Amino acid sequence: MKVFIIAASFCIVGSCATTKYSTKIENLKNGIHLQDSSLVMRYANTITTNDLKTNLYGFTSEAFEGREAGSKGQKLAAEFLKNYYVNLNMKSPLGDTLYFQHIPADKLPENIGDTENVLAFIEGTEKPEEVLIISAHYDHLGVENELVYHGADDNGSGTSAVMEMAQAFKLAALAGHKPKRSILFLHVTAEEIGLQGSQYYTNNPVFELNKTLANLNIDMIGRVDNKHSNNKDYIYLIGADRISKELHYISEKVNNQYFDMELDYTYNDENDRNRYYDRSDHYNFAKHNIPVIFYFNGEHNDYHEPSDTPDKIDYDLLARRTKLIFVTAWHLAYNEEALLYNVDF
Repeated sequence: MKVFIIAASFCIVGSCATTKYSTKIENLKNGIHLQDSSLVMRYANTITTNDLKTNLYGFTSEAFEGREAGSKGQKLAAEFLKNYYVNLNMKSPLGDTLYFQHIPADKLPENIGDTENVLAFIEGTEKPEEVLIISAHYDHLGVENELVYHGADDNGSGTSAVMEMAQAFKLAALAGHKPKRSILFLHVTAEEIGLQGSQYYTNNPVFELNKTLANLNIDMIGRVDNKHSNNKDYIYLIGADRISKELHYISEKVNNQYFDMELDYTYNDENDRNRYYDRSDHYNFAKHNIPVIFYFNGEHNDYHEPSDTPDKIDYDLLARRTKLIFVTAWHLAYNEEALLYNVDF
């Protein structure tokens, strides 16, 4: 009898604890309110297929020779990005003319020359020391057997998305709608050789890591994988709930309110054999307990092949996915409160 009473007591306590947690989660979901819907979509709609296409064709030019980290082509691509931000009249957090975070060769794997991350930002009005980072890697595999690896999807698509979002946020700021927090547009180098550019940034942060709200990382969002050949209105999301469930619920609410896209969490499974969570630049932020979302379209037959060319990008889909990320970023940067972490529950 005594055993039964003790066991029953544990069941009651466990049930109450579970209910309490589930109530907190429900309150968290219900407490997320998306504001300025007409305003945010006004600027989201400045992201166009034509601009994305122009940027991506320019960025994947054969003149950049596949953008291998440390190569002449990669440095030309870095100048391409710098000139874009100069023409936008967008500042760098490193100084008005210093858009490059230099990474010396001795910090990189053997036989890789020095390289650079490219940084631009919009300063926040109320909490400028806090920052949302929107990132994409801009390097690729270079030239092999005289064949240029263009990397149009990997990661010209992510690069052009960051460029277009920067322009949209700049237009909003010029019209008096500046974000409360700073937004850093971070183009990282040397991802293809082990996430070296993002690792260097997190080891040498321009903004304090404990003041970094989140990292939205984009790596391949211009194509459709075989799984979704009959329904291309999707995107894989990885990592959103691992550090901050609130980030996950914000992301879902943005999608439900504005886009109704399929958010596929297949690769967010911690037992996923592909281990994509570990394989792109968001991972270096996650290691520092910074909430992340990794946006990804999955692999396709041209992945890491010279045939990954800009003519194969679905530009309408690229625009739609970019708008989804932009609206998510808007809510994070313009919101009053910082994100709650899972340890807060």
